[in-house]
Amino acid sequence: MAEELRKMLSQAYELCEEGDFSNALKMYDLALKKEPENINALIDKGVTLQNMGRIKQAIKYYDRALDINPKNLNALVNKGASLHTSKQYEDAIKYYDLALKIDKKYTIALAYKGLSLGELGNLTGAIKYFKKALSIDHDYDLANVSKEMAKELLESLKKQKSKTL
Repeated sequence: MAEELRKMLSQAYELCEEGDFSNALKMYDLALKKEPENINALIDKGVTLQNMGRIKQAIKYYDRALDINPKNLNALVNKGASLHTSKQYEDAIKYYDLALKIDKKYTIALAYKGLSLGELGNLTGAIKYFKKALSIDHDYDLANVSKEMAKELLESLKKQKSKTL
């Protein structure tokens, strides 16, 4: 049974990689029929739904995973990312903070928190979190690019303010 489930999840993942989201969802449904509490299947189905732009449905699957394990880092960060996509930046930050309470060096949560802070206009805070992510993983592209963009935007805002004074 476990081997069969592993194959289903692997096949669903491959279908996602190929962009065949609807067949991936069918495969996740089959896996969840066999094992409704499988956290990986719940999260991966949520990610697939999120990739399809079905954010509210994705959040339901992350919530189901979090009901089973409230400290699952992937479910916390993916729910945060879904909330960010829905422009619910404060709520997204709450989920990144929950993940960071569990693992303060979780680079993706640090970088994503930086993105949400940036969207809220807190560029200094955003840069701080991008730097934290980069201090852990020097090659983390998302944090590196975002930090530079935030710095440029901050400099641009400072120049605008000095011109208006």
